[in-house]
Formats: sequence, C-alpha cells, structure tokens
Amino acid sequence: MAADADARAGEEARGLFEGLRVLDLGEGVAAPFAARLLADHGAEVVKVEAPTGDPARRLPPLAHDDQKTDTSSLLFCVLNLNKRSITADLRTESGRELLLRLAERSDVIIEGFRPGVLDELGLGWNVLHRVNSRLILTSITPFGQTGPYARYSAEEIVLYALSGVMSYSGVAGREPLLHGGMQAQYEGGFNGAAATAVALVGRETSGEGQHVDISILQAVASTAIHAQGFYSFIGGVLGRRPPESTPINTIVPCKDGHVILQLPNETAWKPMVELLGRPELLRPPFDDPVERRRHGRELEAIVSDALKERTRAELFKQAGAMGVLVGIVQDPSDLYRCEHLDAVGFFRTIEQPGIGPLRIPAVLANFSLTPSSLRRPAPRLGEHNGEVDAEVRAASREDLVRATRGGVA
Repeated sequence: MAADADARAGEEARGLFEGLRVLDLGEGVAAPFAARLLADHGAEVVKVEAPTGDPARRLPPLAHDDQKTDTSSLLFCVLNLNKRSITADLRTESGRELLLRLAERSDVIIEGFRPGVLDELGLGWNVLHRVNSRLILTSITPFGQTGPYARYSAEEIVLYALSGVMSYSGVAGREPLLHGGMQAQYEGGFNGAAATAVALVGRETSGEGQHVDISILQAVASTAIHAQGFYSFIGGVLGRRPPESTPINTIVPCKDGHVILQLPNETAWKPMVELLGRPELLRPPFDDPVERRRHGRELEAIVSDALKERTRAELFKQAGAMGVLVGIVQDPSDLYRCEHLDAVGFFRTIEQPGIGPLRIPAVLANFSLTPSSLRRPAPRLGEHNGEVDAEVRAASREDLVRATRGGVA
C-alpha cells in the first residue's frame, strides 16, 4: 500500500540508536521485543541463542502450516526483525568467553533468564560490570530480581491474575476474564526498552552503566493505577460490569459486527440519542440514568433495533462528526485494512526468506528526524556466526595493536 512506500522513504535517515551495540539473550516475547524496539531505531542487535535456538522459533502460527525452516514461526519473525543471530552455549567455557568478549564492546545486554541464572553461569552483573563499566544490563522477568516471588515461573494468565487487572474484567457474578493475546509480555517489553533508553541517558551523565530490573507483574499492575488509587483513597474496590447493565458503555451488535457506545457523562446523552435516531429515549424512564439501568432490557431492545441496519463504519464516522464516543470492535482483518493505521504508516512490509512478504505492525512511535526502519528480516539460527566472530577477532587485533603501541610509547 501507499503508506508502506511512504514509510520506507525515510529509512535511510539516521536511527536514534545508530552505533548502539545490543546483545539480546532473551527468549520468547518480552525481552526479544524490547531488543527489537531498539533495533527498529538503529541499534545493532545481535541475538545470542543456545545451539537449539530460541523456543519461539517453534511457536505457532507457522507459515504455510509447516516448520521447514527455523524462521517458520510468524511470531518469532515479528519479534526478531532487524537482528543478527549467533549461537553460543553459555554452559561451556568457550560460550562464556565469547559472551564476555562481546559484552566488553557492547552498550546493552537484554535478558530474561530466571534470576540467579547468569550468576550461576559466571556471567552475573558484577562480572559484566567489571568487564565493561559502561554496560547496561536489562533483565525482564515475571517478578523481577528480588522479592518472595522472584524465582517463580509465570505465564500470561498468572501475571494478569496477580496484577489486579483481571479482577475487574468481565461481568459481576461470573469468573474474572483474561485479556486476549500476550499483552503482559508486550508491556514488559515496552517497559524494558523505555527503561533501557532512560539508563542510556543516565550513562551520559554518570559515565556508568547499571542493572535495570524489569518486573512484568509491576508493568501490568501499573496499568491498574486508577483502580488502586480508588482503593487507596476510599477503600473502594472496582468491580466487574453488572449483569443487568444497559447497552451503553458496553459492546453492542450492529449490521456488520459490533461497536461500543461510550457515555462519558450525562451531558452526552442527548447527542447519543440523536445518533441513535430514537427521540423516545429523551423521555421517561430513559432520561434518568438510574431509571435507565432499571429498564436495561427495554433500552437494549430499542438500541438493537436502532443499530440493526447500520454498519460499523457508518456509525463510527457519523459519531465522530457529532462528537459522540463510538468505537468499532476491530479484529485483525479490520486492523490490516484500517484506513487510519495505513495513512500514518503503522504497517511495514518486509521480505522474510522462506515465507515471503510480511506486512506487520512496525511503527510504534513516530520521530520526525529519526524514523524507525526495517533493515533486515528475522535471522536464521546462527546465521551470523562467522560474521560476528570475524568482527570480534578484528576488534581483538585492534586492541592488541593499541596495547603494543602504548607499551612502546
């Protein structure tokens, strides 16, 4: 599409993190996503994988429903764009030696091992900081590096349950609901990338790197700040939506899908009624918010009749022109065709070897001087072993020459 071409036009511009060297030791979603965000803005990211590879390489959905290559996982490809891949067994002396040599010349390491694993391998923060005092180590784990849960494992549903967000998702009297997808992992990745950027700014002042500890639980729990503030102030607990609620502020069907009708305050009721084209809703019992709830079933019947022949796009655009809050419930196919996201260049297309062209969500922040870019597809396992090894050897030779000249001087 046109927006893809427009977005690519600025890709030769200098990336915000151009020249930054990052080692990605992460697996799965959170840590690799954080590293990809830095890579999108120019950082040189080397993904360091065990010889068996990141398990995400085998996660469905798989391109063409097969696994003929180690980049068949669409999830892996999206999470690891703009990176190079090398293999290193950190349980061996040679693997650890390679990592330390890379760390000596890197700015950032992003990892997601269980707390204590790097120390057990002889690659903990104290060792890495001694090797390179300017290095930033960002650890992204379910519960952080300290605390009673630190060494516990957790999946998406556990993190959302513990965060408090699940407690007010769903309908009162029924079980709490989990948000779809892997939002906790992505929130952890976002926080990890942002915190790493802050640490890089701090390094410019102090000259020292630091260990950045990201807890995914804290990342998700921070999104419940309104509920927690409500409790802290008056001891109130935000509940789930009552089962007898009205069709306003909830998802309702229309001709070609679903929309949500949002009523921020009572002054918006009259414009909402005008949008629905049902003037009887301005008369009792519907003109009173309390009575409106008591007559929820009657209101639902009126709203359903008002919307049954109207499309989502029609409602959304008319509501926007009237200043009424209406949202379209979009699925992935709708997002793919979303005229707004297309117009602002949210999607980019890249040719992924073994799969073909992939059009993916790629632009997560818009910078006028340093736009994000897609420079390379997701790498094959160990694809850049020789390339990176040659760079390390060349750097070692340069160090030796400098040391020799210094000695002569």
